[in-house]
Amino acid sequence: MPNTINVVEPTLTTAAGHCYSFITALCRMGDDSRTLRLWASRKVEVTFSGANVEVKKTFFRRIRRVQSYFLYKSLLKAPGKLFISTARNSDLLMLDWAARGTVVPPKKVFLYVHWFKASESKMARLKAIARKQPNFEIYGPTPSVTKVFQDAGFANARVVPYPISKPQVPAAAQAQPFRHVLYAGAARSDKGFSQVVDLVERMHKDGLRIPVVLQTSPEQAGKYDAAIRADLKRLGEIGYPHLRIHGETLSPEQYADLFRGAVCLQLYDAAAFADRISGVTLDAFSHGSPVISTPGSWIARMVERFDAGSIVGDTSPDSVLRAVQQQIAAYTGYAQRAIAAGAVLQEENSAQTLFDLLTTPA
Repeated sequence: MPNTINVVEPTLTTAAGHCYSFITALCRMGDDSRTLRLWASRKVEVTFSGANVEVKKTFFRRIRRVQSYFLYKSLLKAPGKLFISTARNSDLLMLDWAARGTVVPPKKVFLYVHWFKASESKMARLKAIARKQPNFEIYGPTPSVTKVFQDAGFANARVVPYPISKPQVPAAAQAQPFRHVLYAGAARSDKGFSQVVDLVERMHKDGLRIPVVLQTSPEQAGKYDAAIRADLKRLGEIGYPHLRIHGETLSPEQYADLFRGAVCLQLYDAAAFADRISGVTLDAFSHGSPVISTPGSWIARMVERFDAGSIVGDTSPDSVLRAVQQQIAAYTGYAQRAIAAGAVLQEENSAQTLFDLLTTPA
């Protein structure tokens, strides 16, 4: 169908992670004039609202790259557009191979690159692909991401806001009272989960009674690495009586409720997240939850911009606990500024910009 946008997201399975929120925002932009066809994991459990949204259960995790190549080859020949919503270096390589011998026409292929770690060898390959496929449209959330592709010669590389949609459960217009400290999202080492466990241990030793809520669900793959397994074991042995754990993937409504009255911990690795948009930050602000972050990250820049949280110089339990207690003591002000931040970021990151680009005629 010529009015079809084929959205490829091979690892999308549950509502965990950025994939679901990204695709949800895009699907809500749909209308009756075109079909959004989503190619997802064979085990996909989620559904999407929006006009004319189709979900194709396609990818097996172990062979998803091979499947991607054959799907790209098929979709390049078919009517409609191809959008890779979490594009990586391997996707560009497979598209190049799938299009071998032909130049993909304008407004046919679109890639959204969330972040990219450049190297000399990668840049050489990107330059070669840019010469052969000048019509690829490559989008990214920040200038530092898109500059890599501009430097490689892609004329249609540009910054496009990371799409978010207004929450299904709107934030209250006024700040809510403090309820708990929160770690939201999948349990990951680079997102400071170990430091959060350290904090819980310290609070238990000090006899504190601050409620803590942790999401400990695995990523889309459904597995934990060795470090996280050790942290979960340690967490279970602490015995902090004011701790509530969500080990399963929550519904969108349950997930949204986590942020109500919360202080959201985002003790992320600053080097890994220096220029990566955080969906958890966007969710936190959208639901009126201030954030505690590490310096040097995109998250920290948003905290500073809106004065909607705290930035800790280190992630020791002492430093993080001080920041938590500071926010609890002045919670109404922090939460009100988080609500204001969420409203601004929802406008700045509307999915409308991306949708308009995807639907522009050639």
